[in-house]
Amino acid sequence: MQIENRMNLEIRANGGKALFGISIIAALAGFIFGFDTVVISGANLPIRELWHTSPWFHGFFIMSMALWGTVIGAIFGGRPTEKYGRKKVLLWVGILFSISAVGSALAPDPYVFSFFRFVGGVGIGVSSIAAPTYISEIATPKSRGRLGAMYQFNIVFAILVAYLSNYFLKGVGGHNDWRWMLGVMAIPSLIYTLLVFIIPESPRWLIARKNDEATAETVLIKIGVQDAKEEILSIKKGIEDETQKGKSAGFFSKKYRRVIWLAFFVAFFNQWSGINFILYYAPEILERAGLAAKDSLFNSIAIGGTNLIFTFVGLYFIDRIGRKFLLVIGSLGYILSLIMVAFAFYSHSSSSFLLSFLLLFIAAHAVGQGAVIWVFISEIFPNKVRALGQSFGASIHWICAAIITLITPVFLDGDNGVFKDNPWPIFAFFAFMMVLQLIWVLTKVPETKGVSLEVLEQKLINE
Repeated sequence: MQIENRMNLEIRANGGKALFGISIIAALAGFIFGFDTVVISGANLPIRELWHTSPWFHGFFIMSMALWGTVIGAIFGGRPTEKYGRKKVLLWVGILFSISAVGSALAPDPYVFSFFRFVGGVGIGVSSIAAPTYISEIATPKSRGRLGAMYQFNIVFAILVAYLSNYFLKGVGGHNDWRWMLGVMAIPSLIYTLLVFIIPESPRWLIARKNDEATAETVLIKIGVQDAKEEILSIKKGIEDETQKGKSAGFFSKKYRRVIWLAFFVAFFNQWSGINFILYYAPEILERAGLAAKDSLFNSIAIGGTNLIFTFVGLYFIDRIGRKFLLVIGSLGYILSLIMVAFAFYSHSSSSFLLSFLLLFIAAHAVGQGAVIWVFISEIFPNKVRALGQSFGASIHWICAAIITLITPVFLDGDNGVFKDNPWPIFAFFAFMMVLQLIWVLTKVPETKGVSLEVLEQKLINE
């Protein structure tokens, strides 16, 4: 008996290490996602000066083209993720990232630049479906929050690295330093692509789509599941129950209404907090507060560092106090920080005063929405439509992000822009949206921590 117990403990320990390693590799898609999202902030002003584009052109083609690619990737990425498997799609994500990095860095004009930024955006959109879906399907109920949030951790770690990269590459290539800022992304993209080859396919996908129980069992044993056969039976039962409850139910049927609205609002409020607005335009926002260009880039690093530190806090608590409580804490932090940022611009307060509340905003995001969104969306949908549900939630997220990024240059840079001289109303609007988010979280959001995917399906799906 002692020998058997010792062997079980050893298998569990080795499986835990394997599960963590596999999750880290899948979550590295988030690193490229985060790097690509923010690296454009360092290229924003140099590209505008180089190609002398109009505010509308700069907003749509230069700054938000990657986001429109992300929207396309998010809308259409669910189908191939379901049909061809999570692993194959993650591999293609790495290839798209690599092509985008090299093409953007060598672009001779704004049109070629926009095309390759669009390609990278497609990769980001697909990764925001495939990676969280994959991680949620191989994780245990107790570890799903932490492992799923590793995707977000990689996003914010990459954001810090991108800010650091932009800061140290500033001036290295003269007028072409922005090319180095964008081109360096090819290095992690290629590394990620090679690492994806060594991870296994999702056991839930193998059972649901291929009926390949033998391979699924091998994967489950590898990641430390003690009774792989029993786990397979549980997965199959969940799939069979789902099929019996509604064989002809489409994704947008009444049956999935509750989880669809949950995915919609968590994604909608994530972007209408203003997070991408601040990350994309951090240097410009800080320059408007009176900081020199180099100082604004340096203080952008403080934003990235705060994001990383408080993401650790979110990772620590997500499986302890739950998703809903983190969203409440984040909402309160959003409201306070955004009101004070609006006040700082309105009253022309010092740049240090403004920066302190921008950092509070970033901390609130990292602990709340940042830690929760991808985990929450990936776990609320049934096995049968998880990738499609992830696709839906990611699409809403990226459509909102693209709209915000598109219109920002018009508000900030247009000759007749309403907020050209003082953008305080933008932050006041974001604060109002976060009041609405707090009300929604308190009244509609269920807690999902520590519950298996199959049990969650029974609780959340309309009969």
